Amino acid sequence: MNLLIQIFNEVLYRPLFNVLIWLYDVLPGHDLGIAIIILTAAIRLLLYPLSKKAIKSQKALTGLQPKIKEIQKKYKDKADQAKATMELYRQYRINPMSGCLPILIQLPILIALYRVFFTGLDPEKLNGLYGFISRPELLNPMFLGIINLSQRSIFLSVLAGFLMFVQSKMMMSKGPASLGGGLKIKGLDFSSIMGQQMTYLMPLLTVFIAFGLPAGLPLYWAVITLFGIIQQYFTKLPNQES
Repeated sequence: MNLLIQIFNEVLYRPLFNVLIWLYDVLPGHDLGIAIIILTAAIRLLLYPLSKKAIKSQKALTGLQPKIKEIQKKYKDKADQAKATMELYRQYRINPMSGCLPILIQLPILIALYRVFFTGLDPEKLNGLYGFISRPELLNPMFLGIINLSQRSIFLSVLAGFLMFVQSKMMMSKGPASLGGGLKIKGLDFSSIMGQQMTYLMPLLTVFIAFGLPAGLPLYWAVITLFGIIQQYFTKLPNQES
């Protein structure tokens, strides 16, 4: 366990912490919020190949919807449906789980940033800096002179939740509604219904979680979600076929 913690610290926590302090130190005005936005943009750029692959996979899954519906009509047994659907994915070289990869990668980054914002930004405890990173004499946690990023912010929490709602709505309207054949009773597709419920539940959960964290984290959350919205908009996913 200690080895895993050490690897986590050296691979994620310390690099993110040092880059953030370096950005804060070199930026005019020394605005921590601007430093977080720039760091977020850099993280999003690094994750761009994965997110691009995920969107391509989503587009391919959307194109396969007619064939998936044919499988659902042909096979009444759920096991046969799943087997035929997976064979279809293999035939077209599609990984239906690839869309989850960017999220799984962002999770440890979020944990590392939580440590940075919650424990690492104490001006009296700026430990873990590399030798070539100058230690700032004063660390001002204010963003644009308005929001204290070391404390909770209802505004940034609601903003993060709202942007997640916008992104979820875009995915629901442009992405495949039900992949692999969800449970249907009396014509109702419960996987589609569950997806619609999550569109509203996840943003609310985001607001609830974000409000319990230092405002620097919901700021990161909001900015990286905004980048995702912009990328989805310009990718122009095709509408689902009816």
